[in-house]
Amino acid sequence: MANTFTPLAGKRVIELGTMIAAPFATHILASLGAEVIKIEPPSGDTTRALVRGGPSGTIVAYSHSKRALCLDLTTAEGKDVFRRLVATADIVIHNLAPAAARKLGVTADDCMAANPEIVHVHIKGYTHGPQADDLMTNPIAEAATGAMDDHRVDGRPTRFGPSYHDQFAGTYAVIRVLAALLDRNASAADRRIEIGLYETGLHLAARDLAGMQLKTQLLGRLEKEGGGEFSMPGYGSYLTADGRWVYLLILTDVHWARLTAALEMPEDGDPTLSKLRDRKAQRETVEGAVQAAVGKLTFAEVEERLRAAGLGFNEVMPLERVLERPQARQPGKLREIEFRGLHFEVPEFPGQHNVASNLPPPEIGEHTEALLIELGYDPAQVAALLETGAAKAYQAGDFAWAPVRQKG
Repeated sequence: MANTFTPLAGKRVIELGTMIAAPFATHILASLGAEVIKIEPPSGDTTRALVRGGPSGTIVAYSHSKRALCLDLTTAEGKDVFRRLVATADIVIHNLAPAAARKLGVTADDCMAANPEIVHVHIKGYTHGPQADDLMTNPIAEAATGAMDDHRVDGRPTRFGPSYHDQFAGTYAVIRVLAALLDRNASAADRRIEIGLYETGLHLAARDLAGMQLKTQLLGRLEKEGGGEFSMPGYGSYLTADGRWVYLLILTDVHWARLTAALEMPEDGDPTLSKLRDRKAQRETVEGAVQAAVGKLTFAEVEERLRAAGLGFNEVMPLERVLERPQARQPGKLREIEFRGLHFEVPEFPGQHNVASNLPPPEIGEHTEALLIELGYDPAQVAALLETGAAKAYQAGDFAWAPVRQKG
């Protein structure tokens, strides 16, 4: 089915992305109809070699429907191709280190010299300030903004699984891009956009930082609780009799009353536990009661009772079963992708009810020659660029997955 909502059709986006933040941003823009050209060095995006020497799930999930151009931007010829391409584009997004951006000639100054109307986005570690040139990764952002201190495994501060700060930074970049495109009077300064992983982390932590300040001022002392879910007994994951985990959403006193009734708990109607402050004061007792009640029932029994009570819950799903759920399999929610003879079902950008026709993830430099021709290079010039290494076209075997050795 054709996608009837492509508001960015006709917009050309250049991505110099590695890992997640910039590729995630351009993935969203591509989902909204923009043409995305992914520029990579001969060594490739880091995620091209993360799984047995070949592409990881990041390439499959966030680089499908893009075109790929391979350039060596350390060469004068590679820089010339880049400037020509920028002159044809509307948006440049990259997440290179500041020093690398300057060396390769992809800064806002460089791009605006080639195209004064370009929207330039640099997703970096930190925006203005004493650490503006420092490097940062997703887990460092978690460490720097309080998230990791609240996420501990066996008492040790530990990074989250998914790279949420990278993905949020990419999303914030898209919001800023759309705002710049909507404002016909956007100045050159408005179109120079910097998104910091650190500043993204601060914004994501705003509620917790404000809450900490609130409690400190009200109580006259610092008070910290061991994680958001544990501040509300009965809110969290619990093991059923058949070994499946269910996550309960018990936020209010009404939720608690419904839970105790639905699971036929001895605590049903107990006035000493009817209020959240009372349950907090008896956290261990409440947690033990919920664990015992859930542990006596199979998941199917818990599911039936909680659904009938109108409570929020879900099984804690392992990755291999997530896409089995009927909710995930509704039309428009999964994109079918064929890549290197393998079949993938990739979750679609939310809200896209008619999945657009798509390209599989491009191989490195897959569209190099075609794009060079489009930019006005004649066949002899294209051949010269490829021969000198200023540009590179895909060659069979590039970033191939290593064969899996059979055991035994």
